[in-house]
Amino acid sequence: MTTKDFTRLPDLASRSLAGSVVYANNELFAERENLIKPEPSVFSAEDFGHKGKVYDGWETRRRREPGHDYAIVRLGVPGVVHGVVIDTAWFKGNYPPYASVEATSAEGAPSPAELEQATWETIVEKTAIKGDTENPFEVADPRRWTHVRLTIYPDGGVARFRVHGRPVPDPRFLDGTIDLAALEHGGDVVDCSDTFYSSPVQLLLPGRARIMGDGWENARRRDGGNDHVTVRLAARGRVRRVEIDTSYFIGNAAGWASLRGADAEGSEPGEGAEWTELVPKTRLQPDTRHFLRPVSAAPVTHLRLDVFPDGGLARLRVHGELTADAHRAAVLRWLDLLPADHAVQVLSGAGVPPETADDLLRRRPFAAGGVLPPTVLAAFLGR
Repeated sequence: MTTKDFTRLPDLASRSLAGSVVYANNELFAERENLIKPEPSVFSAEDFGHKGKVYDGWETRRRREPGHDYAIVRLGVPGVVHGVVIDTAWFKGNYPPYASVEATSAEGAPSPAELEQATWETIVEKTAIKGDTENPFEVADPRRWTHVRLTIYPDGGVARFRVHGRPVPDPRFLDGTIDLAALEHGGDVVDCSDTFYSSPVQLLLPGRARIMGDGWENARRRDGGNDHVTVRLAARGRVRRVEIDTSYFIGNAAGWASLRGADAEGSEPGEGAEWTELVPKTRLQPDTRHFLRPVSAAPVTHLRLDVFPDGGLARLRVHGELTADAHRAAVLRWLDLLPADHAVQVLSGAGVPPETADDLLRRRPFAAGGVLPPTVLAAFLGR
């Protein structure tokens, strides 16, 4: 996967996905929380504080003793990391000359002290980086992580830290009714007619939009056509309720919208795909949350949202439940991607003795035929 490819994937560390910088050993000049702001870093030549120049990033003091500095980020959505970007924008004489990235996988919400005792695996070796530059690094490790640690040598400033990858949610929380399109559950945009003003991926972000720029807005159409977005759902499921939200779009909201679904397990729906109508063409109001009942409960893997003729939307919510087979597949994939120590921990929590858990893990991948006892599988399915 190239740099261009991996940066198209969601930033799993972003504050927009509820990521958090849970600890930094030093942040004397600039706060660690700046690392995961979704917007680009900004700079003002006049902005000075009591401690010196104020930077929109994370900056540590000058070291006068051996060592290095680091910050620990809890991913907003755990997943497989395909690449990271260590962005040193505006840091020219004070950037770190080297950096590395480590990752770990943990249950629940561990404290910084507990994370210090965790097993950390290197996913980006200590490497030279440049100042005032987006420094991209591909990651080949196929495992699922919950936390990453950015280490800089010996000190300095980093503006933004991006962790691009594919979400792998905990399937123990995918039972019942969920938002099948949500980015945090593994939903993704696979096609869009127009991204002139903003990305359609923002339709799938958690929470309410805060401003108009926090949604998807296309250019004004002059050709008699209409704009559209295709979403791959977290997994195959049945849609029970739809929300199309035009909040903050007042003079530029979409005028009408419709929603169709396709069952294209294992592939993207092509030109000849069969689409089932879920929500017929419906008039929308500006700055309004629209709640709609689908006219079909047929299982689908993809959705196509059409807006007429153009215009902005803040959020798309598609509430429903995974099919039993899709939920089972999500559990097996999750267990396959967990690092060994975390996998032993979750299997032990399901009542599997540690020595038996080690034996089970030698049978991975479960998704490709490795045998997982039905009683163990049932413990993760919540059934």
